[in-house]
Parts: sequence; structure tokens; C-alpha cells
Amino acid sequence: MNNNILLESGTGEVEILEFVINHKHYAINIIKVKEVINATNLTKLPDSHPAVAGLTLYRDKIITLIDLKYVLEKRYKDEVNAKIILCEFNKIEVAFSIDSIVGVHRIKWGQITKPDDISVNSLVIGNIVLNDKIILLLDFEKIVTDISPSTGISEDRIVDIDYKDRSKVKLVLADDSPLIRRLLKDTLLKAGFNNLKIFDDGKQALDYLLTLADEKNRDFMEDVHVLITDIEMPQMDGHTLTRKIKEHNILQKLPVILFSSLITSDLKHKGESVGADAQLSKPEIGELVTCIDQFTSLIRK
Repeated sequence: MNNNILLESGTGEVEILEFVINHKHYAINIIKVKEVINATNLTKLPDSHPAVAGLTLYRDKIITLIDLKYVLEKRYKDEVNAKIILCEFNKIEVAFSIDSIVGVHRIKWGQITKPDDISVNSLVIGNIVLNDKIILLLDFEKIVTDISPSTGISEDRIVDIDYKDRSKVKLVLADDSPLIRRLLKDTLLKAGFNNLKIFDDGKQALDYLLTLADEKNRDFMEDVHVLITDIEMPQMDGHTLTRKIKEHNILQKLPVILFSSLITSDLKHKGESVGADAQLSKPEIGELVTCIDQFTSLIRK
């Protein structure tokens, strides 16, 4: 266990908070965690989603508390006044009730393997073997979006996308979530993009780009005009992917858009430090199309 704060971005490392629910071990990227607290003044909500335990107060803020035991096992937590993980992502603050905290571990993204279940309904985005046990890295964005679709990317947001002929623009996408990949593809197709290369982790995307650079040298941008990448991904995260691209003598001119739930005012400096050209939070799906247009205006003419 390492309690030193990981300050540098793009190192290929991640710090995870390991916690327990009903004797099973789970993890969350520590970058999403604002604080671990005890629930106080819990107020039940009438006619709310069954996974919503209620509202709790945190420094004069009203925070929604989600019962993770119900989310994972469809059983209510016996004592919601236990530990609570207070998080911020997708520009919202939300809390999750758990049984206990194990500790913080610093590991390589490459130590996180993809789960066998690749269905869009899986709540596990990675498996971690640590100290002879399996720790499941949970998809907290999907948990919240399933409860409240307006907090993330959803089909509702795609309706407002305006179509233009963007068929000349060639995009590379990297995201480990099958759900996000599908919604991104649907959105971009609706906007008029149809040249899409889609990968489910940063390493696959980097290998593809390095192959282009080897084969075509500085003409590699005949095959790709913009990279759109998530940050949290097994094998290679988006910050490391961005840093490797911006440090490469050929690939460095490729525009990189970080498209992630981790784009917040407190965390934007991490993307800036690795040279990202733009950073958007995942609910900002309409802004993504506008951002791509800004980088490819000459190509579309």
C-alpha cells in the first residue's frame, strides 16, 4: 500500500481505493474520491430509485447517497450510517455507501485486466489481482447513469446533434466502456462522421497510431485527423496515451481530445500537463462534435 499522492499525470500508474461490500473487494480510482466520511442526517426520498438510500449533508451541501450493496446485490444495506465515499465526476457530486475501507494502492494501468463479461450491462471495468485476491474495479459512471440517465451520455442527448457531411474526417476513438463506445459511434454517425476507428483501450490505439507513423511517416494524418480518448482504461490510460503521442516526433501534431467523466475544474490541469488539445466531460456530447469541427474545418471544405 502506498499513501503518497500521485501528482504527475501520464506515468502509466493509478491509485485505487480498495473497499469491501458484503465480504467482496472492490475499487475506485482515487482521483474520483473527494473524501471518505460517515453518513449524517440521512433523509429518505419518497418514490425514488431503489438504489438511492437518501440525501445526506456534507459541509452544508445536500448529496445523494447511493446504496452500493443494492446496486451490486439487490439487497439493502443494513446500516447506511457506515462509511461513505464522496465522489465527483461528470460534474456532479454523489456519495456511495460501503462496508469498510481497506486502503489505497498504487498500481500500473497494465495490471488492470479487462473483464470477461464485455456486455454493456457489466458494472465491472477491470480486474486487479493484488495480495492474492481479486479486486473488481467498478464503473461508477454507469452506476449513476443507470439511476439518473441525465447525468451521463444517453440516447436523449444524441437527438440534438445536427447532421453535416463530415465524411472526409477520420477519427480514432479509445474507450473501454462498450456502452460509451456504442453511444459515441451513434452520435458521430448521426453528426455525419463515418470514418471511425474504435479501440477499447489506450494501448490498442497507440499501437495503431505508431504503425501509421512507421508506414507513412509525416503523412500519417492522411489516415487520422483527431484522436478522442477516455482517461480511465485498462492496459493504458488516456493521460499516458496523450503524453506518448505528444512526445513522439511524428505523432505530436495529432489533435487529442480527452473525453472523460474525470474532466473537472480541479482535474483539468492533469490533461494540460500531458499536452491534450481539448478536454470535455462525457455529458458534453454536443460540444464534442463542435470541438472536432474546430480541429478539422479545413478538411471538411
